[in-house]
Amino acid sequence: MSDLKKFGTLQFLNFALGFFGLQFAWQMRIILSGPVTENLGASPFLYGLIWLAGPFTGMVVQPLVGALSDKTVSRFGRRRPYLLGGALIASLALWIFPNSQHVAIQLESVVGFDLPIWTALLVAAIMIWVIDACINVAQGPYRALIPDVVPQEQHAMANSYISLAIGLGSVVAAGAAPFLKYFFNFQMSVPAQFIMAALAFSLGMLWTCVTIKEHQTHKEIVKDAAVANIKEDSFWDSLKNFFLMSPEVSKICLMQFFTWMSTMCMLIFFTQYSIHTLFGVPDLTTASETARHAFEDAVVNGTNFSSICFAIFNLVCFLVAIPIGALAQKFGNKRVHIIALLSMVLAYLGMAMTANTVYVAFLMGFAGIGWASICALPFAMLSKYIKKGTEGSVMGIFNIFIAGPQVFVCTLVAWFISKCVFDAGEGLVNYHWEYAFLIGAVCLLLAALVTKTVKDD
Repeated sequence: MSDLKKFGTLQFLNFALGFFGLQFAWQMRIILSGPVTENLGASPFLYGLIWLAGPFTGMVVQPLVGALSDKTVSRFGRRRPYLLGGALIASLALWIFPNSQHVAIQLESVVGFDLPIWTALLVAAIMIWVIDACINVAQGPYRALIPDVVPQEQHAMANSYISLAIGLGSVVAAGAAPFLKYFFNFQMSVPAQFIMAALAFSLGMLWTCVTIKEHQTHKEIVKDAAVANIKEDSFWDSLKNFFLMSPEVSKICLMQFFTWMSTMCMLIFFTQYSIHTLFGVPDLTTASETARHAFEDAVVNGTNFSSICFAIFNLVCFLVAIPIGALAQKFGNKRVHIIALLSMVLAYLGMAMTANTVYVAFLMGFAGIGWASICALPFAMLSKYIKKGTEGSVMGIFNIFIAGPQVFVCTLVAWFISKCVFDAGEGLVNYHWEYAFLIGAVCLLLAALVTKTVKDD
């Protein structure tokens, strides 16, 4: 294959816009899935089990789709069918999810008898699984598109632009409803926010698919591999050879495992921490309608504050994404990543020890430095070991070490929090949601220690 041409700023922006839409949808799912499912009767532990959709689809869907995209032959390219297909199906599920109660009512009218009270929660859980599966369908091939179209020396910068898109997409997704509330006194409904996410995902991904051209078909890659005497691997060969690429690959995977244990402790539980710890709302899953109504304003305020914090968190990610890529090119991925992880440790410890909303908002911004690095540098560290023609398989397998840790968070950490209960008065209880940040800080320290052992040429 001829040398790839260097990307300019406009090409990087076109490339990143699809990830902007993807992250927009993912951020809305992160912020609002807790309040939606809790309102349908999900306890902390059940909420964690519903979150298993992400890791299970990530461990199964991304590796398989990544391998399929390596071998796909179509007039639209290898990766683009998965990018656009995943976005369109996810957009439909994003519209259905917040309307699960209405869907359950319509199902009752169709079948002609009363369904179990948990039917609406089951519909919501299924939609979360569809959303997460489709995001994974798009995400693996998207990461694999980088070595397909971007020169090796620009991989760190390409991943930094993805971090920029992740930051900006999350800022807009998280900040839209609070912005309208505080400046125009208009509270955007939850269904409207999910429709906004669906449009951002589908239109953003369509733009990237139209503006970014894949340079090779699968047949051309097979031909290049034959000339170089390289055997085309099956998926299972790719899985076996993944860890044989270099001893450093295993270290990078272990680093990702601990990193995402920590990251998911924050992403999964922050909105509940905001509502129940910072704004003092007790657990309402079994509360009476009177109690629910009494805390209605506090729930809305806690949810909006969570959105603001996520907006600040991702705004910092957006602002430092490109500087982190530039610093990594100058000082090495390893050094920059360790410093970023340690900054996130300090932020987590601070949030576990304070209930002051001003401090928490500041600490979430500080944690955004680590998030910018997490979204970029591990992928840049791995990319140098990828064999041509296996990009999708490698990125899909690598995602196992992002998705796998989430299983522990969704089960063990969720179970632990469900056991850390205290009396909230008037016959109600609450949970120590802040404990998730202490667990996350320990995992980040372990990730930084593993990163220190990685050889960064």
